Amino acid sequence: MSSHKRKCPVPFDQQPLNEYNSLKQSILFKYSTLKSREFISRLGLFFLFLVIIFLFVSKFLENTKSISIMTMVYSILFSLLSLDMLLFRLYLGWSYVLKRLFSASIFYEESGWYDGQLWIKSVDVLTQDRLVGLYQVKPIVDKLRRLLLVVSSLIITVIVWLYLLR
Repeated sequence: MSSHKRKCPVPFDQQPLNEYNSLKQSILFKYSTLKSREFISRLGLFFLFLVIIFLFVSKFLENTKSISIMTMVYSILFSLLSLDMLLFRLYLGWSYVLKRLFSASIFYEESGWYDGQLWIKSVDVLTQDRLVGLYQVKPIVDKLRRLLLVVSSLIITVIVWLYLLR
């Protein structure tokens, strides 16, 4: 690590490989590194949790004894929107790291926004970063993109269904 530190003037937290490692270990982003089946099952549990929460909130706001079909549909819609926002946040974080891993030059700040520098990666650092990006981060970004497409199409379907019910 010390030899890499001498070659790279970029601060430790702004180096793309270290950004990848910190993102991989963060609470919000670590679940997206799971295999697709496990990740989708956790998203499904999160979705069900949100539906139940929204149903309870709407039941207390409406102050009725039963829950209507429209209340259930709106709870599903809000849960899908919340899930879509979560997936979008995950997608933005991982795609940012992927862009920095694939880039041949890195913009970094030494002590603040006013003293930005540009560092050109050496061939070995660029190769290592691109391999990590290609085999570790790109599959995550592709998985998140597909899930975003599915959840967004479900949102559109629910909205169209609500429009047709009126």
